[in-house]
Amino acid sequence: MEFQNTLAYARKLDEEDPLRSYRSEFHFPEHNGKPVIYFTGNSLGLQPKRTQKYIDEVMSDWKNMAVEGHFKADKPWWDYHERLAAPLAKIVGAKPEEVSVMNTLTVNLHLLMVSFYRPDKKRFKILCEEKAFPSDQYMLQSQVRFHGFDPEEAVVTVNKREGENFWRTEDIVAKIHEVGDELALVMIGGLNYYNGQVFDMKTITEAGHEVGAMVGWDLAHAAGNITLKLHEWDVDFAAWCSYKYMNSGPGNASGVFINEKYLDRTDIPRFEGWWGTKKETRFLMRPEFEPISTADAWQLSNAPILSVAPYLASLELFEEVGMPALIKKRNKIVAYLEFILKEIDKEVDSSFEIITPEDRGCQLSVFLHGEGRPLFDFLMENGVIPDWREPNVIRLAPAPFYCSYEDMYHFGQLLKKGILEKVS
Repeated sequence: MEFQNTLAYARKLDEEDPLRSYRSEFHFPEHNGKPVIYFTGNSLGLQPKRTQKYIDEVMSDWKNMAVEGHFKADKPWWDYHERLAAPLAKIVGAKPEEVSVMNTLTVNLHLLMVSFYRPDKKRFKILCEEKAFPSDQYMLQSQVRFHGFDPEEAVVTVNKREGENFWRTEDIVAKIHEVGDELALVMIGGLNYYNGQVFDMKTITEAGHEVGAMVGWDLAHAAGNITLKLHEWDVDFAAWCSYKYMNSGPGNASGVFINEKYLDRTDIPRFEGWWGTKKETRFLMRPEFEPISTADAWQLSNAPILSVAPYLASLELFEEVGMPALIKKRNKIVAYLEFILKEIDKEVDSSFEIITPEDRGCQLSVFLHGEGRPLFDFLMENGVIPDWREPNVIRLAPAPFYCSYEDMYHFGQLLKKGILEKVS
């Protein structure tokens, strides 16, 4: 496609966009009376306007029914979370029974490690990517220490090649086979938060299983962003947050995937709680744990309804639009943003380096050679909200639900202005 760096062309793309009406479904912060150009849906998605209705409904039921809301509300609280399983299963490529919503992301990863990281003296190592998101690093280090191992020996990282900004799948597979029968778990972020790279989850999962390891994925930046086929790829487990591309609100509830081969089993180790026992016998208060025959067996407590309600509101939008339509727009708007960046780079004779490879989702990470933090600050002061990562990278994530092509054009003009005014 032959793009053009003009306002008229950007507006033409918006007119042709089948998802253009969904921009009005979200609340935008404002700068000088105008909506900001929002590039941080990869950190916190904007609030859907329909969220308020879902929250108000719960508050009204609590007000008018109190404890009876658990069973008599229009959406009874005791099984409220079950309404999220089917739409989430479509997003992550799973069967509904393989999906549950509970807790928050790192809490869930720790709980899943109880079941899927079972080290012994020979097979105890965990493989992850170099400089994984800090929360994953801390989680993995604390898990191996908990089991009596030294993280320096037990946590194996796959590095990028010298002078490259991305990981090569063949290097990951080679490292898996190198560690071999000492490898207990492959645990990687499905989409890297820093450079925006999508990992070949199918190939890596197959490689992990070939050497007898479990394979799990942190999908914080992937869920609601890229095509996922967790069941088809035979992934053992995965977890994701809901507040980035799925717009459920700050720090909100996490989703989990547990492969069906581990469901309806009493022999699998896990931490257990009342809400994971069968609904049919839950209120009989039996002393024996009887696991629900779905991923809900990993739940410990009843769902925090005021957290889950915004998630359900957002999933309604995903049901209406569908991941294929979102991905189609994502590809086009990211490509247009890349074109804008390259055009501005030529016009100002600067030196931008896009470090995000072609295997990407809704993010471009841009290394600003010779510019620095003042340029980021200039953008923020002029109604653009990107994300800064040391040492000199701006992350730009044009979420397809609510970002427009006109946003991309205006961003380019502000970027050009900031450079020409020598804000660095």
